[in-house]
Amino acid sequence: MDNDRTKGDLADLLDTVNLHIRSIADAQRQRVELTATATAGKGRVRITVNADGVVIETEFADDIDELDYDEIADAVTEATQEAASEVARRANELIAPIQRSRSRLPSLSEIVGGLPDLQARVPEPQRASFDSPSARDNADR
Repeated sequence: MDNDRTKGDLADLLDTVNLHIRSIADAQRQRVELTATATAGKGRVRITVNADGVVIETEFADDIDELDYDEIADAVTEATQEAASEVARRANELIAPIQRSRSRLPSLSEIVGGLPDLQARVPEPQRASFDSPSARDNADR
């Protein structure tokens, strides 16, 4: 009877692991599509970054010449950092449910005594696009 229960527990665990792997793949697909945009310099500088925090679009307002070079540089840095922080926060939100469910999974040794635990490897994230959001919109059409 214990053997049947162990087989059932192991089958449930494998189903959960498979679901977990699909969730990771889905989160990675969603992550590479993330972008974030921030403005600085009284709205005169607008920076968009991809999921890796890499600048993919920089826009200056028509009145950018009202700022001096140091103010423009500071605004570019500020907007870039703000956008990168936002995209990182959103990426963490995507993976948080997966991390929570992983922490609740029993180890193999809890199911079958003496069985060594396996360390699941999370696939490497895909590289995010360097295309600007407007270029992505045009490609979808």
